[in-house]
Amino acid sequence: MSKRRLALVAAVALAAASLTACGGSNDSSSSSGSKTLTYWASNQGPSLEADKAILQPELDKFEKQTGVKVNVEVVPWSDLLNRLLAAATSGKGPDVVNIGNTWSASLQATGAFLQFDDSTINAVGGKDRFVPAALAAAGAEGKPPTAVPIYSLSYALYYNKKMFADAGIAAPPATWAELVADGKKLTKAGQWGLAEEGANISENSHHAFAFGQQYGGQWFDSSGKATFDSPENVEALKRYIGFMSTDKIVNPSNAEYAQNQSVSDFANGKAAMLLWQAAGSSLKAQKMDPNAYGVAPVPMLENAPSGGKKINSMVAGINMAVFSFTKNKDAALQFVKFMTSDDEQVILNKTYGSLPSVKSAGSNEAFQQPEQKVLAEVLNTTAAPLPQVAQESQFETLVGTAMKELFADAASGKPITDDAIKAKLTQAQSQVK
Repeated sequence: MSKRRLALVAAVALAAASLTACGGSNDSSSSSGSKTLTYWASNQGPSLEADKAILQPELDKFEKQTGVKVNVEVVPWSDLLNRLLAAATSGKGPDVVNIGNTWSASLQATGAFLQFDDSTINAVGGKDRFVPAALAAAGAEGKPPTAVPIYSLSYALYYNKKMFADAGIAAPPATWAELVADGKKLTKAGQWGLAEEGANISENSHHAFAFGQQYGGQWFDSSGKATFDSPENVEALKRYIGFMSTDKIVNPSNAEYAQNQSVSDFANGKAAMLLWQAAGSSLKAQKMDPNAYGVAPVPMLENAPSGGKKINSMVAGINMAVFSFTKNKDAALQFVKFMTSDDEQVILNKTYGSLPSVKSAGSNEAFQQPEQKVLAEVLNTTAAPLPQVAQESQFETLVGTAMKELFADAASGKPITDDAIKAKLTQAQSQVK
């Protein structure tokens, strides 16, 4: 790896450090000619153990079909990025990995991953098999993808039907003004209009992106330079954090939420609305009846300014990548092809409540339920990929942390002014490397 790439890895690792302590990999790539792959899977289900139980029958199926054994480790999200960066720097690690799709360009810039050029992507079934929106979040624009999508997601608005009916609200809000008005009707003793995840850095950055798009903002300019503290981005954050600080429809204790407690509050009737990615499987795990809630597209800004876009979600999802140092490239690509086959896409995405990343699997009846239809509609019509630049992971860390601090201020009663937001964003922008 060149000095320039090593420096870039170090910069990205520094940005990720606020998420978790660095955890290196003790794995080594399979020896040449062996029939074993090492796979780092991301935590998609309610626990690491649940994911292992879900994945193992599929890995056994792959071994039976091909003779290639796959040793899987399910890595928690709090550790995954730093472990990927450690492997990229050391040249030692697994053969195949899952990555958050928002990290694609940052990881691509390390030079440590196989690029899916025409011949490589054809080896896993071809570019045209994949949902275009999902493939757009697989690497920097103008370059071959550094991964292929395996699980696709988008944000939606979840609302409690009974609470809405009791408050005399006939339909879910389509604009933020309507959401605030509804939220005030729904906020009363022991119940809040909306649940937010104020200390969850990734969630914060995802909403910052979507709200920024609606206000006409951008987080990086065309040259890749950070533009965090623009007036449009300040307004976007003021609107999102304002649900707590100004509108008083979010419990101030949500400022401390970082472990999906907002989903629990919604499932347990403590909040009437939730903005989340494919929450259905998590709500089911918490014993919430699917008939108790409705799903609608995330609201839009009621009076969009010039330059405002009809975007209400980032293109969310998980990609599958291959380290370039693997000694089993053919077997690794064979495994990627298997995991993105129609049959596996139906099995895995049905289990996790996500959407298939290949077009041909999307028509399966498993994805025709109301929740999946809304998620697919958003993904295919009003979602956009996060900036596909090398510094994207720094955006998530720095802006997400700034928002965490602003939520803490809001919870303590401090006014969240334009100047306060701009100061936080300017500070975050100065740390981009």
